[in-house]
Amino acid sequence: MTDQNQRKILVTMALPYANGPLHLGHLVEAIQTDIWVRFQQSRGHDCIYVCADDTHGTPIMLKAEELGITPEELIAASKEEHEADYADFLINFDQFHSTHSDENREMTELIYNRLNEAGHINRRTISQLFDPEKEMFLPDRFVKGICPRCNAADQYGDNCDNCGATYNPTDLIDPKSVVSGATPILKDSEHFFFKLQDFEEMLQKWTRAGHVQEQIANKLDEWFTDGLREWDISRDAPYFGFEIPGQPGKYLYVWLDAPIGYMGSFKALCNKRDDLDFDEYWNADSTTELYHFIGKDIVYFHSLFWPATLQGSKFRTPTAVWAHGFLTVNGTKMSKSKGTFIMARTYLDHLSPEYLRYYFAAKLNSRVEDFDLSMDDFQQRVNSDLVGKYINIASRTAGFIFKKFDATLTAECSEPELIKEFQDEAINIADYYETREYGRAIKAIMLLADKANQYIAEKDPWKLIKQDGGEAETHAICSNALNMFRLLSIYLRPVLPNLVENVESFLNVEPLNWDTHQSLLLNHTINKFKPLMQRIEQDNVDAIIADSKQATGSLTEAN
Repeated sequence: MTDQNQRKILVTMALPYANGPLHLGHLVEAIQTDIWVRFQQSRGHDCIYVCADDTHGTPIMLKAEELGITPEELIAASKEEHEADYADFLINFDQFHSTHSDENREMTELIYNRLNEAGHINRRTISQLFDPEKEMFLPDRFVKGICPRCNAADQYGDNCDNCGATYNPTDLIDPKSVVSGATPILKDSEHFFFKLQDFEEMLQKWTRAGHVQEQIANKLDEWFTDGLREWDISRDAPYFGFEIPGQPGKYLYVWLDAPIGYMGSFKALCNKRDDLDFDEYWNADSTTELYHFIGKDIVYFHSLFWPATLQGSKFRTPTAVWAHGFLTVNGTKMSKSKGTFIMARTYLDHLSPEYLRYYFAAKLNSRVEDFDLSMDDFQQRVNSDLVGKYINIASRTAGFIFKKFDATLTAECSEPELIKEFQDEAINIADYYETREYGRAIKAIMLLADKANQYIAEKDPWKLIKQDGGEAETHAICSNALNMFRLLSIYLRPVLPNLVENVESFLNVEPLNWDTHQSLLLNHTINKFKPLMQRIEQDNVDAIIADSKQATGSLTEAN
């Protein structure tokens, strides 16, 4: 990116559901998003990062009932736990909120009323599966039975894991309630529908105008081929959520108010900061940028329902919705029995968050691809790249500067062409970060680290310092090496914020924002070098797997 005019950017990631702790699958998205935000901020842009807990729906209601607490108590405890985990993984939100908030209720009711007044809401009576023992209508995922297409047993009421078929829960053969085990009965109820088909032409243009990845646009075409249909946005009591305005006992479906939670969270931030104007970011004519980072499993909600909802209620649509794939661990779906269903806190009990931030960055790209956390590769790569290459540059040369040359770098650069190679690479690395090609950014940075280590090895300051007249050249070599190390630190700062903060302290410099790559440290005094990062030992990895095998909880084995 060459345009340095300051941009105003609002960034969100998908809202974690408030009925369980975070696992490493959640961290893929949080880290990917955080790196992009930190990069933009490092470039001097006004980039704001908001999120919230997704708190409504039947699972929250039933989980609270199971624990003997209120839904409000459950989501408050979950929010505290989620915020602590994100903070310890260095996820730097400007605002982490809740969808069960006054701000979100206000925005949800406003959007519903606007859609209703514009004629985009339809009402009709439908027949649904009803649990006669629990006396509640059953959401799709709370019914299991035999798939009507392939006859696979134990399939959920919305789609079959075996053959991929999608269907209505009433299509299941021999359905059973997941809540009580009872055989559901059919019962009529009036429901409210958002007329998604009103926006078919708009959405066809929007999804092909660069707002989603090409893979996603191609997938969405299947919906347009079948024709868009009305979307059921209501649920009957008992339900934990927002009541439909003027409709007692009728509640808005969690997937209507969840993405509105982005707006609610930003509104809460605006209420705390005088420099932010909600309308500037969300009005239909907004010139600010809005980006959503999401998993590939919720693409339909974010790329069809959400932009249509915004358009129909006279708000702006997203600049882009960026989807990523799922995380596997050691080559397979995360598994409790194998110890690879790893909770965020379990990981943090044993290792620095920056190891994982680096490894995820090295594996991520802009495409919708699953990727694997191989624990062996993770250990080897972090040790090789960060300890063996990057930090090695400083650890091999800082001692000479501190002990032999009054802790001061040379007044002139003796290798301007070599250093310029490192500075010039900033353009390519910035483009990689901007386009979410983090793996390519990391590869480019490590190629520079290799070049720096090769330079040090060839110059061999350990021998040179012992030779007559070798001191001046040794001073120059080590000063060049630390300038290269500083440039690499600038490029790694979005990924490794704490580590680079320690580098800044060692180098005795102000924060290494992106444009500081244009300058060098000359005649500059540094502080004593202290070890910046330890190697990952096998014991650390073994302990994570062992603790994950022992972990108990109600989370299902899912991405």
